[in-house]
Amino acid sequence: MKTNRRNKTARSDKQDQRGFTLVETCVSMVVMMVAGLAVSSLFVFSLQNNVGGGDRALAMGVAQQQLERLRSVAYEDTTLDVGSTTSTVTTGERTYSVVKTIALETNDDNSSKQLKRITLVVTPTEGAPVWTRSSVTLVSLRSSLASGTYAVQ
Repeated sequence: MKTNRRNKTARSDKQDQRGFTLVETCVSMVVMMVAGLAVSSLFVFSLQNNVGGGDRALAMGVAQQQLERLRSVAYEDTTLDVGSTTSTVTTGERTYSVVKTIALETNDDNSSKQLKRITLVVTPTEGAPVWTRSSVTLVSLRSSLASGTYAVQ
């Protein structure tokens, strides 16, 4: 008889316990799936932005290297002739388009300031998605050793 009482007690305890219904489980799974999809799309977006940031950092390095080369030559050197040139540079297994523009700076009365404005625009051309290929622009002024007015406005 003791065994029967124990079985009855165990049965009544199980009847008092409640679990989740199938509908509650399905609703919670749908909510978790929506949250998981949102997190995964953010992960992909951040990954692509990191790749674009790396390309921009390498492009900045290329621009700085090109600008240092231009700073190391004399003011009268032919590499500092007024005009625009386009070249291609490969570094870090990436290819970059470099547009170099050099212009003379003038005063309000159109007299020469003995300054050249150097503008470098470096753009990744391959190796990354098109929408992450933003360009980097560096602008520098280069002066002559000749005496004159150098007012920069």
